[in-house]
Amino acid sequence: MIKRPDYPPADTQIVMRSVLIALIPGIIAMTLFFGIGVLLNLATAIPAALAAEAVCLGLRRRSISPRLNDLSAVLTGALIALSLPQAAPWWLIILASTSSIVLGKHLYGGLGQNPVNPAMLGYALMLISAPITMTTLWVDPLVTPDLATAWLAYLGQSNDAVTGATMLDLYRTEFRVLTAAEASQNPLFTQAHLGLIYGYEWVALAYLVGGLWLIYQRVITWHTPVGLLVTLAVVCAFFNFDPDTATPVWIHLTAGAGIFAAFFILTDPVSGATSPKGRLWFAIGVGILTYLIRTYGLYPDAIAFAVLLMNFAVPMIDHYTRPRIMGRSSSIRGSGGQS
Repeated sequence: MIKRPDYPPADTQIVMRSVLIALIPGIIAMTLFFGIGVLLNLATAIPAALAAEAVCLGLRRRSISPRLNDLSAVLTGALIALSLPQAAPWWLIILASTSSIVLGKHLYGGLGQNPVNPAMLGYALMLISAPITMTTLWVDPLVTPDLATAWLAYLGQSNDAVTGATMLDLYRTEFRVLTAAEASQNPLFTQAHLGLIYGYEWVALAYLVGGLWLIYQRVITWHTPVGLLVTLAVVCAFFNFDPDTATPVWIHLTAGAGIFAAFFILTDPVSGATSPKGRLWFAIGVGILTYLIRTYGLYPDAIAFAVLLMNFAVPMIDHYTRPRIMGRSSSIRGSGGQS
């Protein structure tokens, strides 16, 4: 019988390594369904993150080797690589990765000091700075590109025949205005309503397997993933009054970054809430904001913005949800700031 470690693991390198291992099923599934561009993203983002980490540490006159070996920069690079479009050009990947490290981490003092999730900050900055590139270079799972096509996309020569918008974006901009006859001729639309969305569900299942393994290893707790996924499902189901025009709950959970974010983004121990109750409220807030931005905002997959907004609410969440210290009177229970 395998003995599980106590929660939370004390060594940063152990935590980061465990999360990287848990990402492997998702990386394999994404590569199978969306092509070699996923690996090109990883091969660019991780070295860029390590280089940015080394430069920042050098400028701050900190020892470089121990902090590179803790794998935190590697994990940040991997998360931003998996969040970006599979046909993203090299310059976008490098900018996203370096901005995650520089602006999302070292600007606030380095590991353990960042108030927001570094990977989501880098993603959001790219989405605001290069919206067309970030929303039109997602690989069509019906046409997985070969190595030559993926390499041309990496060099900035994207092929419109194999790239386009995400499933969430298609529901927002195209599927809602299709007539019944047009919908019957669109394979993506018909399969989506049958619950089969050409690879998205398998990628989501792979991330789910990795996330459950993290819970089993006690690297993370169940509160954050369950809080986000249940909230997103309930809110989407309750407000989807017209099934012919509303985005199905299944699409909200699998076609976007819902499951990926639930286990690998929101569970960041630095920028997330600390108490079990706080993690639930943090995840509930992200779920509600994600639905609102996806439905009424300009961006189809709103996880990054929802996470960043709730990151700023974490001090307040921790203040009101931290466990009561036994032996203290209620008059001083709420006094003081976050420890």
